[in-house]
Amino acid sequence: MASALALSRLLQLASPLLPVGAYCYSQGLEWAIESGEVKDVTSAQAWIGDSLQVYQARFELPVLYKLYQAWQVGDLVQVQEWDSFYQAGRDTAEGWAETRQMGYSLRRLLNDLKPMSEALVAQINTLQSPAFPTLFAAIAQHWQIPPEQALQGYVWGWLENQASAAMKAVPLGQVAGQTILLALGERLPQVVASAMTLPEEHMSNFNPLLSIAGCQHETQYSRLFRS
Repeated sequence: MASALALSRLLQLASPLLPVGAYCYSQGLEWAIESGEVKDVTSAQAWIGDSLQVYQARFELPVLYKLYQAWQVGDLVQVQEWDSFYQAGRDTAEGWAETRQMGYSLRRLLNDLKPMSEALVAQINTLQSPAFPTLFAAIAQHWQIPPEQALQGYVWGWLENQASAAMKAVPLGQVAGQTILLALGERLPQVVASAMTLPEEHMSNFNPLLSIAGCQHETQYSRLFRS
């Protein structure tokens, strides 16, 4: 029963219905479409797949795992240190604003959810403008979602949003979107396993093309997404 409930909670946490505004962001993908770098299902899958392997696997997911472990033992000093580390790695103005806005929205939601632990909410409220992964990790460990499942749910939500952005902005059809999800979804177990065993000294947000795309998107003339 406990594991079944954890799965239900994970689906809720990773759902597009979670009111944190994730659908508003393309993380530079819209500029890649505008520039012609992404123009069809093949190039969209390649762009998103590279971001998955280079950025998510080596930076965002390993940090999320560290945050999960810190929340698990109630170490708020470590939580704040990894939150600062993550936010420093968001190397565009929109990328930094995105994670803080989504963190703000998730914290507001957690304050409104009456079944939530008052002690956990009180700890969350002590954090200064926390990033989205910081609060995702907090609620995942509180709901006793196993860490590997929490990471997989998190990255699935990111993947689904990227596929959705490509479908809207290229544009691509529903079948193309599902093709991307099917192909890249196969990589997620390996990506998560790698992220959970990555040494701290190997964590890196180094992905120049993604950073350039995010910066260029900030001044893109016509756009659907905020970043």
